Amino acid sequence: MEVKPNNSISVLIITLNEETHMRELLSDLDFADEVIVIDSYSTDKTKEISESFSNVKFLENKFENYTSQRNFAIDQARNNWILFIDADERLTPELKKEIFETIERQKTASAYMFPRKFMFKKKPLHFSGWQTDRIFRLFRKDKARYTAQRLVHEKLDVDGQVGFFQNELIHFSYSDYQTYKGKMIAYGKLKAMEKFRVGFKPTLLHYYGHALYNFLYQYLVRLGILDGKKGVIICYLNALSVTARYTELKRLYQEARKESL
Repeated sequence: MEVKPNNSISVLIITLNEETHMRELLSDLDFADEVIVIDSYSTDKTKEISESFSNVKFLENKFENYTSQRNFAIDQARNNWILFIDADERLTPELKKEIFETIERQKTASAYMFPRKFMFKKKPLHFSGWQTDRIFRLFRKDKARYTAQRLVHEKLDVDGQVGFFQNELIHFSYSDYQTYKGKMIAYGKLKAMEKFRVGFKPTLLHYYGHALYNFLYQYLVRLGILDGKKGVIICYLNALSVTARYTELKRLYQEARKESL
């Protein structure tokens, strides 16, 4: 029998067309006092599946960027302990136990980072830059919020100490080539908007060298070569995100120049 935390916890999930993940994910969150799904108007069965769970509150909110969507989700939570989880992430029994114990003991940290294991389809990716992946997932609502300056790969501003978990969060990020490619291009475009807002002006070296550098760094220095074919694919698609960033950034500056004429 699974032990549940005595202190209340709100689990927050942001979604868009995640029907392949939702049933398995939500079935594993019955320990939570509150589960809130913030959806960006999915066109698949995400809403239908979510609303079939009695402990789930399903809300729709227009997606502008990841930071604003996460902060909107935080504002909906009634509990001070927040657990953020993406639809393609899974908690292991060991990680759940560590979460429960952390909340029960009321440790001094305001937020906790989880180590994350990247799954290529159903098998773990051991290198390619993902071997040291850590991400904020558990924090106190009154002590943390995502900074507005970051639109993608969000940065959590924490008032207080940061703690680190031992057990890994399982990340089923790569299900197929086209889906992951689309995700990387979307990330690249959001990163371009982020750079555009602060007036970052790329040089020719950025346009023609950054993506190549990214690939070589992840493949050779971060040992993607040891992941075989999987490493080539992941390192290439991550570099493609960099290419998409500068292509979009160039377009944004061209549009700005036209509007100023």
